[in-house]
Amino acid sequence: MVAGQPIYDEDLLPLVQAQVFQLRLQEYEVKSKALENLVNQKLLEAEARKKGIPAEKVLAQEVDAKVPEPTEAELQALYIVQKEQLRKSFDELKAQLQQLLKRAKLQQARQDYYTRLREQAAVSIFLQKPKVEVTHDPARLRGNPKAAVVIVEFSDFQCPYCQAVAPTLKKLLAKYEGRVSLAYRDLPLRDIHPQAQLAAEASRCAVEQGKFWEYHDLLLENPNKLNREGLVEQARRLKLDEKQFDSCLSSGKHKAQIEQDLQLGLRAGLTGTPGFFINGSMLSGNLPLDAFEKAIEAELAASKGQRTAP
Repeated sequence: MVAGQPIYDEDLLPLVQAQVFQLRLQEYEVKSKALENLVNQKLLEAEARKKGIPAEKVLAQEVDAKVPEPTEAELQALYIVQKEQLRKSFDELKAQLQQLLKRAKLQQARQDYYTRLREQAAVSIFLQKPKVEVTHDPARLRGNPKAAVVIVEFSDFQCPYCQAVAPTLKKLLAKYEGRVSLAYRDLPLRDIHPQAQLAAEASRCAVEQGKFWEYHDLLLENPNKLNREGLVEQARRLKLDEKQFDSCLSSGKHKAQIEQDLQLGLRAGLTGTPGFFINGSMLSGNLPLDAFEKAIEAELAASKGQRTAP
């Protein structure tokens, strides 16, 4: 209470939503790791009972004993990859490389063994990664508007990581055509990318003429042309109405909308670009293709389960 006026829990949410979401993510990661270890332990104990041996001997007999020693060719290949950093001869490092590679092989073999045990035991994990509802703009949606999975990307046209991840996103849309769509939202990092704000405004002007994605692609492909002259040049390449485009860009009328996108991303827990919400599940950065595929496959499986549930 302040001077007789109450402050409720819901009044705090807009102020702390991003921080609270990050804490929930941290909690999930801690629980997920602990759950994985516990599941593996339960699987080992079950396997030990079947074989009539102590649980601590299962891995030693079933996995470790079957992992071959690294070959000379494997050691040479590893050395070639790392020799610039190591700056020692192969003979000097051979024992160290052998230990390193054997440890990696053991780790992979154990992981493969746990995977097989999980498949045989039909393990199901119901611990869910925290999600946040993030709406998208239908005018900036690429792909099937009724797709089961929507990737909402918060991006910055001057961000090199956003430029680098663009081909990955196109591959995903091609691979999951009809099942995955991509939506764009602005998160210009004005403090470090001084041209990002105007580029975002220019992209909104392209929306007015129905050419957002074409313009979006040109800006990412030409990161050195994000000043006003360059932005107008890209509009000219697409044969946009130059007078209308220039008038739109001069007016600054889309600044408030861009600010709304930015605040939405920050409240959702983003601290940089690119940031993604795959059906509400957050990923961040220029991630490899398989990171997106893993999240997408999980969402597709979940949506399929919802459709078939009684």
